[in-house]
Amino acid sequence: MGVVVHTGDFKIDLSSPDGNPFDLHSFAELGKQGVLCLLQDSTNVDRPGYTPSERAVRPRLDEIFAQTKKKLFFSCFSSSIHRIRIAMELAERHGRKVAVIGRSLDNSTEIAQDLGYLDLPPGLVINPGQLRDMADNKVLVMISGTQGEPMSALSRAAVNNHKYAHIEAGDTVVLSSRIIPGNEKSIFRMIDHLERREAKVIYDDGTQGLIHVSGHGSQEEMRLMINLLRPRFFVPVHGDYRHLKRHAELAGNLGLIEKVILLEDGEILELDKNSAQKNGKINVGRVCIDAGGSIDVVEDIILRDRQHIGEGGIVLPILTINKRTGKVEVAPEIVMRGFTVEDPAMIAEARQVVQRTLEASSDEEKADYGVIKEKVRGDLKHYIQKNMSRRPLIMPVIMEV
Repeated sequence: MGVVVHTGDFKIDLSSPDGNPFDLHSFAELGKQGVLCLLQDSTNVDRPGYTPSERAVRPRLDEIFAQTKKKLFFSCFSSSIHRIRIAMELAERHGRKVAVIGRSLDNSTEIAQDLGYLDLPPGLVINPGQLRDMADNKVLVMISGTQGEPMSALSRAAVNNHKYAHIEAGDTVVLSSRIIPGNEKSIFRMIDHLERREAKVIYDDGTQGLIHVSGHGSQEEMRLMINLLRPRFFVPVHGDYRHLKRHAELAGNLGLIEKVILLEDGEILELDKNSAQKNGKINVGRVCIDAGGSIDVVEDIILRDRQHIGEGGIVLPILTINKRTGKVEVAPEIVMRGFTVEDPAMIAEARQVVQRTLEASSDEEKADYGVIKEKVRGDLKHYIQKNMSRRPLIMPVIMEV
């Protein structure tokens, strides 16, 4: 039908640290051949101009390396191979050995070396177990956990709960990353823990020089990509609805595109050689998985039950019934869980409610456990709602003797 281009996360960096600038020529060639549809990253649509090059962080990081007298902990996104490379080059320049801590960072570093994106001198990287034998001013600890993830290496080190990473007074911790919206609470909680350890934390250093640049293109890069590709149809992707909407407006204002289609999650885009249109919707969203069971996908009714228990607690009226005669052998028991106060008088009254329900039921009803459970549930529910203003999950249990 035609060529469809999906940008993924992109920015146009013409002075990339690896010496391979953004390939404008290949995109221009695609544009000459003709592009049916372009799906483009919307993340930085609010930012005018161009996103700075990866090289822009080097001067300030160099300054930090030079000024740090004790251990230096450096954390960045594990996918940011250029940033990892810059940090390791600076470590070598300032006479520091590098220990890599954290599964994601360790994996990325290993893969980058295998593929030739990281060419490290022999002996630069040490095993984390060697940190205790090194002078503080001779080590750089590359550590994962920029977003304050609860079990990340940096979060554990911040509360002195890591086998190798021990952060002490006078150490410097650099968070070379952005605060992803929604993660503010966990990040600042982690920073508070680091500050309590008397560490110097550098996480937003824009006044003195950049320690992080975005991996996403800004407005002018978006316009340049559209101008190079000149697609017939345009779909903004990546970002919240506000980003997609502004990106659609930006693309439409260029006057190059036949049709801009704004899609939300689940909406189906149908393309052919001459048209692009929405065609239906599929169900999307979170898929809940019960880690302890054999059934992977949790159904709505189970989630409702769990929410119900979480909000109202659970009440188990336990009935002991003689299976031959249908008579109640002992007084009912009431077990309550999830209640802040368990009033003995109220529990005793609830037992009386159940007892009265049983006494008012015929032998035939008692012999039908489904019927008697429903009667007990209804009467007990009415009593608890009236006296406690709560709606717990009530599950009568019948024990046969």
